[in-house]
Amino acid sequence: MRIAIVAESFLPLMNGVTHSILRVLEHLEGQGHDVLVIAPSTHAVADAMAEFVGPAEVVHGAKVHRVPAVPLAGYTNVRVAMGGVYRVKRILADYAPDLIHLASPFILGWRAVQAAHQLRIPTVAIYQTEVPSYAARYGVPFLENWAWNRVENIHLLATRTLVPSTFALNQLRGRGIPRVGMWRRGVDTARFSPEKRDAGWRAAVAPGGERIIGYVGRLAIEKQVEDLAALADIPNSKLVIVGDGPQRAALQEALPDAVFTGFLGGEELAKAVASFDLFVHPGEFETFCQTIQEAMASGVPVVATGRGGPLDLVENSRTGWLYQPGDLAGFRTHVLDLMGDDAKRRAFATAAHASVQDRTWPALCALLEEQYVDVIASHPVIRPAESKPGVSL
Repeated sequence: MRIAIVAESFLPLMNGVTHSILRVLEHLEGQGHDVLVIAPSTHAVADAMAEFVGPAEVVHGAKVHRVPAVPLAGYTNVRVAMGGVYRVKRILADYAPDLIHLASPFILGWRAVQAAHQLRIPTVAIYQTEVPSYAARYGVPFLENWAWNRVENIHLLATRTLVPSTFALNQLRGRGIPRVGMWRRGVDTARFSPEKRDAGWRAAVAPGGERIIGYVGRLAIEKQVEDLAALADIPNSKLVIVGDGPQRAALQEALPDAVFTGFLGGEELAKAVASFDLFVHPGEFETFCQTIQEAMASGVPVVATGRGGPLDLVENSRTGWLYQPGDLAGFRTHVLDLMGDDAKRRAFATAAHASVQDRTWPALCALLEEQYVDVIASHPVIRPAESKPGVSL
């Protein structure tokens, strides 16, 4: 197959969207498919040259075509693609893919789904980021309805939409989106393993022998990392925060006793996660939450908010605890429960590890490939009248 992946974000920015794309690219390369990635450019020089040079990057066998982009205000390492539908349509027409994979589409993806519709190329749209709900967190709640209108129009035009969790499935179906199916995320059970637990790393971050409460993720407003203040004074514990982002300075001021490691990747991340005693995630807008899966694969129980993706991942009183969004007292109570009971924590850890062993990336990517084949075979043409009016480019 010839597959075009339109990526709302991509390397060098590492996040859940980029991580998923990389694993898909690995699989498609192994299966011998031809792949083109269309993604925002990474710096001003690339912007200036984007119209004059062809794809130069190759990632896991896929050529990468960069389109002009500008930094997002307040979050400069996130790039927003510029231009209209014609630019994307021209790239797609030249490549002539059998199918277009829209990775967390919103801006570039909106142009791409329109271009695909005009070219009569089938699309698989991956709903991965609850962008509309970010609006209130970023102080612009009046944009939430507009953003949902954009999301709905993208997925109405898509040949098929795939979501990572039951919550997301019900959310889109409740908004009238048809042709929605499930595609969960895999986890590298070799990389993330209890065997990576490291006494030296633990001693470095918790020299007093404290139990480690860990968080991994972007330090951004939508992740609600500031809620970890509810855990800051738990006896005999050390709060360790892995990740980076625009909120880091504010969080370091708010949580002066926490250890901030910055961004960790590869084996360093695997070692850190396996060395936690408990993993916590306070974010309410996770469509899946890959870091929860990685913690569970590492043999670490989880306390997370009971909304979105974590509802499918964490089984109450077996692999961890879920608390009601906003109930920070309940959050603290669940953490105290596991931090104060070594036997229970070990039992939860064992159950968490066992629960994800069949969720490997090769298995999940093979399922995605089956979706591609099915969509290409059926190739329904979506009528323009199905999209909602009033959404501009």
